[in-house]
Amino acid sequence: MNDTTHGIRIRPGGLADSPAVLHMLDSAVGWMNERGNTEQWGTTPYSQKPGGVARVERYLTENVPYIAELDGTPVGALVLDSGPSAQMPIAPAEEPERYVRLLVSDRRHAGLGVGAVLLAHAAEETRRAGVELLRVDCWAGGRGELVAFYERNGFIPTERFVSGGSGPWPGQVLARRVA
Repeated sequence: MNDTTHGIRIRPGGLADSPAVLHMLDSAVGWMNERGNTEQWGTTPYSQKPGGVARVERYLTENVPYIAELDGTPVGALVLDSGPSAQMPIAPAEEPERYVRLLVSDRRHAGLGVGAVLLAHAAEETRRAGVELLRVDCWAGGRGELVAFYERNGFIPTERFVSGGSGPWPGQVLARRVA
């Protein structure tokens, strides 16, 4: 695959991309914390969280991963699945769907539209698979900036949820029709 948009190339990902994806997740946690957001992903770097490395490795081997590159350097990652994680308090759709399980971009390349390019790729892959529904869930806390990001990229909020763990985590499911 050699899709390119704005100089960003999208390629299939794999287990060898684990270090790059973990670096992106670690830098995202740091960036969020610098902005005062400690609720979304906590304060511990993703690579140091119990199960964090194993989760990324599962994403890259059990799901359908894509890596965004700029001049050969990984700058973003997208993982698609056929439905939400079993740990999420939401039901699978009542029709075939593709589900964004992970979307992360390297904060050093913020403002280049990496996330938008990856979401456009997700929509195209969903369409190519003959599936009309693309869904994602995200953190709905703070000022709703992440929900707004997905809305700018063609998604419509559908259901809200609260996930547990170390405290209540407000979430939002969003959907996009791609037919």
